[in-house]
Amino acid sequence: MLTHGFTLDENGRAMSKSMGNGVEPQKVIAQSGADILRLWVCASDYADDIRIGPEILKTTVDTYRKLRNTIRWMLGNLVHFRPEDRIDVAAMPELERLMLHRLAELDPLVREAFAAFDYKRIFAALNQFMTVDLSAFYFDVRRDALYCDPYSSVTRKAALTVLDHLFGCIVTWLAPMLCFTAEESWLSRYPGEERSVHLALFPEVPSTWGDDALAEKWRKIRAVRRVVTGALELERAAKRIGSSLEAAPQVYVSDPDLFAAVVDVDLAEVCITSAATLHNGEGPAEAFRLDEVQGVMVLPHLAEGQKCARSRKISPAVGSDPDYPDLTPRDAQAMREWDATRKAAE
Repeated sequence: MLTHGFTLDENGRAMSKSMGNGVEPQKVIAQSGADILRLWVCASDYADDIRIGPEILKTTVDTYRKLRNTIRWMLGNLVHFRPEDRIDVAAMPELERLMLHRLAELDPLVREAFAAFDYKRIFAALNQFMTVDLSAFYFDVRRDALYCDPYSSVTRKAALTVLDHLFGCIVTWLAPMLCFTAEESWLSRYPGEERSVHLALFPEVPSTWGDDALAEKWRKIRAVRRVVTGALELERAAKRIGSSLEAAPQVYVSDPDLFAAVVDVDLAEVCITSAATLHNGEGPAEAFRLDEVQGVMVLPHLAEGQKCARSRKISPAVGSDPDYPDLTPRDAQAMREWDATRKAAE
């Protein structure tokens, strides 16, 4: 049993047989798997008293599932990645270069923390990155391009290239902590008796991927996005919209720095709406605002046009291609390339 003097139960009491508040590692492993116990250990600050119990382990299981689902999503998309699709960094959209910048930030942190046996620091950084930067932002924005863009799309190829880098770094970084999950993920992508992730080195992350100016620009873009998301949440709660793709918000930005950051960005893409219009200046009094993001106002509107049968976006351009009357031009081009590839294979 975990009866170390500095291991306490959830209420901060020392574990003892008489109180029956001990936790048996074998039971945790049998119920949830060894990686759950490993994750709890890695997330704990062993320089202080540590606590364990059913609720703490439940939180650990929830965290583990989020991390595992992030890896599964990458694996599902990387099935479509071909070596000839690889895109040079200089040709990538800003959003992809932002993710590479984050890898360049994390790489020295992870290496230094492993050298210092500071697993808590590694776990906190990777958990934040995978849940906030990837699952809740990058994957959310790029899902449309990955699922619906034509084969020839540079954005799609760039996203797949970045996913390849993300997978290689994340799985090898997690391998010393989540041994079984990392191995399962690695062998799913690279099957073979001699392809163990535990025989792989951490990938070399070029320092040239770092771009502080780009990161600062996208910090501002994400602040504007947060206001748009807040406005759409109210519309969804009032049942005026279902999906965010039913919206075409009017976005007013009076803060000059924020406006300069978003003026050349496709806000509809970043905010996952069917359309979006940017205005320089104050918005109407009824526009939605967030106290923590001054200078941004959002007036929600319904998107106009028909719903694309493929991407679910609403656009007046649906039906403009006579060969694919229920699709947007982008989706019609994707289907045209798909049909050509299928016929060539026959």
